[in-house]
Amino acid sequence: MSDEQRRRRMPRHERRAQLLAVARELIRDGGTDEFTLGRLAERAGVTKPVVYDHFGDRAGAIAELYRAFEEQQRASLTAALAGADPSLASVCAAVAGAYIDCSLAEGRELADVVSALAGSATLAEVRREAEDAYLELCRVALATCGARLDHAAARAVVGAGDALARSVLERRIGAESARFSLSRVLRALADPSTDRPEAS
Repeated sequence: MSDEQRRRRMPRHERRAQLLAVARELIRDGGTDEFTLGRLAERAGVTKPVVYDHFGDRAGAIAELYRAFEEQQRASLTAALAGADPSLASVCAAVAGAYIDCSLAEGRELADVVSALAGSATLAEVRREAEDAYLELCRVALATCGARLDHAAARAVVGAGDALARSVLERRIGAESARFSLSRVLRALADPSTDRPEAS
């Protein structure tokens, strides 16, 4: 069987994974501004209809990339929490470490995809849904040690995490400093002894 025949007969889930991997490569090389489904098809060695069948359009491909990032981030968080003891300090350190490490593992292409999400109401909703699922894991973990994370605090954690990860990628700070700082932010926001106004 030729390589071309193997490409044609690849199971759908494998093809989708291949296309997402190639899409990441394209964004890593040229950013989201240069990303098109035509370039994706060419780089992946498939026809355009194959790519359109999987993603529908460019926005669909970007949304799927972000969902894949978030699935990996939730898996990393779940693994980190499994090794944490039920104390506020330990849970905050696990959450912060998983957030920073996963963001760094995804690289600059994650930042480009996040920027692209902001340009569309539909894509922004994809990000909100994915973040809400991630933050729910955080809330459940914090609840085991008597802490809570309200909506405003959760948004602050995401903003701080993104800014710190971006600073590490730009080599302005070290990864350990980013983990420590995010852990401190999370602990301050989730500490049950901290007086906070009631959520509106």
